[in-house]
Amino acid sequence: MKQKSLKINGRKVEFSCERNLLEVIRKANIEIPTFCFHSELSSYGACRMCVVDINGRGILTSCTIKPEEGLEVKTHTNEVRNIRKVALELLLANHDRNCTSCVKSASCKLQHLANDLGIEKIRFKSTTTIQPLDLSSDALVRDPNKCILCGDCVRACYEIQDIGAIDFAHRGSNVTVLPAFGKRLAQVECVDCGQCARVCPTGSITPKYNINEVWKVIDNPKKTVVVQIAPAVRVAIGELFGMKPGTLLIGQIVSALKMLGFDKVFDTSFSADLTVIEEANEFIKRKKENSNLPQFTSCCPGWVKFAEQYYPEFLPNLSSCKSPQQMFGAIAKEILPEQLGIKREDLVVVSIMPCTAKKVEANRNEFSNGNEKEVDFVLTTQELAAMIKQAGIKFEKLSPESLDLPMGFKTGAGVIFGNSGGVSEAVLRYAYEKVNGVKLSNVEFNEVRGDDAIRHAEVSLKGTTVKMAIVSGLKNTRTLLNKIKNGEAQYDIIEVMACPGGCIGGAGQPYILDDSTKKARTNGLYDCDKTLQLHKSQDNPYIQEMYKNLLIEPGSHKAHKLLHTTYKNRKRIMETELSVIDGSDSQKLEVKVCVGTNCYVKKSQKLIAQMIGYVENKGLSNSIDVSATFCMEKCGEGPNVMIGDEHIAQCSFEKALNVLDRKLAEGIYSEKETEELNKC
Repeated sequence: MKQKSLKINGRKVEFSCERNLLEVIRKANIEIPTFCFHSELSSYGACRMCVVDINGRGILTSCTIKPEEGLEVKTHTNEVRNIRKVALELLLANHDRNCTSCVKSASCKLQHLANDLGIEKIRFKSTTTIQPLDLSSDALVRDPNKCILCGDCVRACYEIQDIGAIDFAHRGSNVTVLPAFGKRLAQVECVDCGQCARVCPTGSITPKYNINEVWKVIDNPKKTVVVQIAPAVRVAIGELFGMKPGTLLIGQIVSALKMLGFDKVFDTSFSADLTVIEEANEFIKRKKENSNLPQFTSCCPGWVKFAEQYYPEFLPNLSSCKSPQQMFGAIAKEILPEQLGIKREDLVVVSIMPCTAKKVEANRNEFSNGNEKEVDFVLTTQELAAMIKQAGIKFEKLSPESLDLPMGFKTGAGVIFGNSGGVSEAVLRYAYEKVNGVKLSNVEFNEVRGDDAIRHAEVSLKGTTVKMAIVSGLKNTRTLLNKIKNGEAQYDIIEVMACPGGCIGGAGQPYILDDSTKKARTNGLYDCDKTLQLHKSQDNPYIQEMYKNLLIEPGSHKAHKLLHTTYKNRKRIMETELSVIDGSDSQKLEVKVCVGTNCYVKKSQKLIAQMIGYVENKGLSNSIDVSATFCMEKCGEGPNVMIGDEHIAQCSFEKALNVLDRKLAEGIYSEKETEELNKC
């Protein structure tokens, strides 16, 4: 591509494919302050921090201006500096400035820019009132008092995940960012992925910390506390201690965890090896029987919840395998009490994960037996770093230590689970040998690797072509699923990761601003695979021993009991109804119209308006209570209506009135009310 040039502060700077003037300026080694600009999101221009002076045009936001040949730009004139400082002071005036106790203190962009721009005092008074924290979610904490209205979280939820669980509400000085209908995060369609927290420049949305609970069990002498480390953690935690992204630090993590007081330190990559064998055998059986294809991976809880909420028709296609985190917990609770000579109730399993959705996954009813959970607590990479700092451990100076056996031993196949495409490659390394009956010499399947959000690959297994898709980011996943539903695409197996790039880009990882960090983490995991002696899950001797002594064979009754699960259709707004016509008489006939996503697109909103108008026009408000509800778990039959205890599928206004007439015949209403209804 032909190079063009413009002038920045009097110097010639060439450009080619940069999206905006801001990127060209940064290419010239000049850092322009921003809040609302993120490399993965659309340009927004709301924070006004990136303003520059363009000759002949005046002061403009550089993130919204395309670079043009011959432009003359000044980045730090007196006027530009003053505009930035005033904008920042206004943000700080209405900001909760308890910086010393904020979990985002070390990585807060607002704090950094205040220092960089020389903000020494705030000249403006606050005009806001303190708002309560939203602590409803097991994954995230939302603090509206720290929101600077940059819109990054809103755009991430829409543009990366295509969910829209949060958005701007109200107008003018009252504008704020809220979940849908003013509800709390746990009550709306949030899938707990935390991408909003990953891009939030302040402490307005952060992972929910469980550090205090973990310290409590560590300090309890009656408890034996074991911990598992997810693959992606080992190539990211160093960033929080000044090391380069992608630096492999599993030995130092083990050393730190033992110094913190954990009794045993294991590797989630071990249970990832276990997942490979169970999931691959499940796929081989489905392919042979041509049933429930394509098979989707089920390792990612954000993706699983997305499927439950938006595409319940695909739930039979999900692998029944638990995630590696939950497999580890189930196996640990099964074998460790006897091995360690302790009571089962005294064993505590902690996970170190790159993901906020894993916190919610651990609390799912499917993964607990009464009061006993398979995984008791989940900490993010950020939380582990915080614990290390709280204990005064100099992480960067630690010597590496070894993981404990047997569940600390892993192969490279388990390690690459942390990358998008890693699960697919690990399964191929197993399935190729299992189906073809020959040893695999070259273990790398480069066709499933890459940076594209949606990738396709074809692999021949004993003369049969297996069509594969790898997708990361839920917006991309929605695109792929819709193509499958419309018959535009056909696959045998599909790997889905909710976070762009896979677990390496999880919301529990250190805060990042560009894709180069994610690429370094990805390369770190592939390099780790190369340095290990074993690269295929079936070669893990401790996995072989586990099948011999406990699980018998893949897919056995024991394996299904410990390692497999089922999923269900989830309601859109949990346990929430929107009352449209109020009334306190408990004898009223309840008419509930579903306005969940699938029913909504089938015009349930028109149906509810018709029902409301009908009841009001007939003066039946004292006898019939019409309300909207979210999801009756019958999405394929919409629009759905409940009249009393009777469900009406594919309901029309005429169908609803027919049921009302029948209810009248059952003697529910007075003679006068019956007469009014029958006039329709």
